[in-house]
Order: sequence, then structure tokens, then C-alpha cells
Amino acid sequence: MLHYIGRRLLQLIPVLLGMTFVVFMIIRAIPGDPAQVILGQQATKEAIEALRAKLGLDNPWYVQYFDYLGGLLKGDLGESLRTTTPVSEEIWPYLAATFELSLFAVLIAVIVGVNAGIISAWFQNSWFDYTAMILALVGVSMPIFWLGLMMQYIFGIELGILPTTGREEVRNPIDSMTNLYVLDTILQGRFDQLGIVLKHLVLPGLALATIPMAIIARMTRSSMLDVMRSDYVRTARAKGQKMFWVVYKHALKNAIIPVLTIIGLQMGLLLGGAILTESIFAWPGVGRYIYEAINFRDYPVIQSGILVVAFIFVMINLFIDILYSLIDPRIKYD
Repeated sequence: MLHYIGRRLLQLIPVLLGMTFVVFMIIRAIPGDPAQVILGQQATKEAIEALRAKLGLDNPWYVQYFDYLGGLLKGDLGESLRTTTPVSEEIWPYLAATFELSLFAVLIAVIVGVNAGIISAWFQNSWFDYTAMILALVGVSMPIFWLGLMMQYIFGIELGILPTTGREEVRNPIDSMTNLYVLDTILQGRFDQLGIVLKHLVLPGLALATIPMAIIARMTRSSMLDVMRSDYVRTARAKGQKMFWVVYKHALKNAIIPVLTIIGLQMGLLLGGAILTESIFAWPGVGRYIYEAINFRDYPVIQSGILVVAFIFVMINLFIDILYSLIDPRIKYD
């Protein structure tokens, strides 16, 4: 197992290097000059050229690329052109916000999706099965931006029971240590603030969980139907075991492998693809951070932000691969 993990970590190097090169070349194809954006439209040509020289933007592209790689080898993600703050310091609060939102959404998607898929397979062709699969199809087809706006209107404006924007109350800010507000409020024993933080998570979390929930439900149902027809399931039922234990103890363990793959992929996609949800609910996440950096042509932020998200995505998939062998002893990594 350790040999496999080491080999996978070594494979990360060419993957991340190739990703940095592709992103480096693509963002420099974006129209606009970072120096011009920073100084504004009224800036003189001399001022723009001076700033370009200061930022190293007047060097050939390959010099800029190898300078960036040299910084990465030293653990330096670069410095924001707009704020002149190191990206490694600036990105964590945004990354923590996205991680908290994505984890909350994945928990909802897994709990609801897996159980809906199991019950649909258990009671195949029942009213619950048809209803759950129709809702799953609607969930996959539902545009997130429309769903988010409708949830804001219904629960935030009409009913007034849930906040529609942000992570906290402006008049009662969180005294954050880790920028993970749920964890911070628990560690500080501020359960009144914990309730506020969870309320702010509900609407964006549900909106973000809709598509993964539907995909997980459909995959779980399909995988469970295959397993439920197996001989060992019929044998367990013939021995008099209750259906609940047969389904959740025996069948689910063998059906969960493809579902874990979907969960891992969805978690990675949520970390990097939550920009619509973050924009609608004014959530200060990494998606909005990178989007704003694109508007300002902030090359180091774009490059390093995408690199960090890509690294987390690959590590999540490695973690899922390790879970395979823990759940199913037949899977061995030699």
C-alpha cells in the first residue's frame, strides 16, 4: 500500500507540471494588460511600462514560466499583482470557505443520495422508486443559478427564515482562528454563532448539493440492483436475516465502490466549480477569488489558485482509491 501511495504521489509531479504550463499559456492569451488594469485607463504609457518591468511582465514568457516554477520549488506560490500579498497567505480564507461549503454539500448529497438510491433499489418499481428517480432527473437537469435564486426568493425573502448571502452576520462577526467557521465556533463554545453559521450554509449548500445528490442516487440505485440479485443476498434472506441488515450490512458494502468513485469526483468538482453558487450567495470562496483575479489579470493568483485546486482534486481521488482496499479486501495495490 505504501509503495502504491508513493508511486501515485510521484505521478502527481508531471500532472501538476503539465497543468501549470497549460494554465500559464492560456491565461496569457486573455486580452488585456495586468499593468494597464492595475493603473487604470488614464495611466501614461511610461507608467505602464515601468510597472510591467517591476512585475517582470516585460520578460519573455519562458523566463516568466521558469521563474514561477523556481518559486514553486521553494514553496512560493507567488505574489498577487493587485494586492502585493503572497498568494499562500491570501488564498487560505477563500479556500477554507469553499472547503466548508463543499463538505457541507457533499454530506447532504451522500446522506440523501445514497439512502434514496438504496430505498429505490429495495422497493424497485414502487411509487418511491419512480418519484426518487424523477426527482433525480430533475435535479441533474436543474440549472444551479436558477435554483439558487428561487431558494433565495422563497426561503429568504418570502418566508424570511434563512439568510441569503455571506457566511456570517455583519453585526456579529466570527472570531476566526482557522477560517473554518463551523469548527471555530465549536472550539470556542459559541453555539449561538454556530447556529448562525449553519443557517448561512443551508441555502448555498442545498443548491450546490442538488446535482451531486441526484447523480449519487442514480448510481447507488443501479449498483444496488446488481448486488441485490446476487446469490449471497438470496442466501442471507433464506437464512432469515432481516432485510434491513441484508441491505445495509452486506449488499451496500459490495455496491459502494462505484458510488465512492462518483463521490470523489463530485467533491473535487465542487471545490473548483462552485463559482456560480458562490456568486449567487455572495460566498467568499476560492471560485470567486480566481474569477476576480481573471478580471484583474492577476496571473500569480490564477496560476496558483488553479494549482491548489488541482492538487486537492488529485489527493481526493487518491484517498478514494485507498478507501477501495479498506472496504473491499479483494482490491490490492501491489
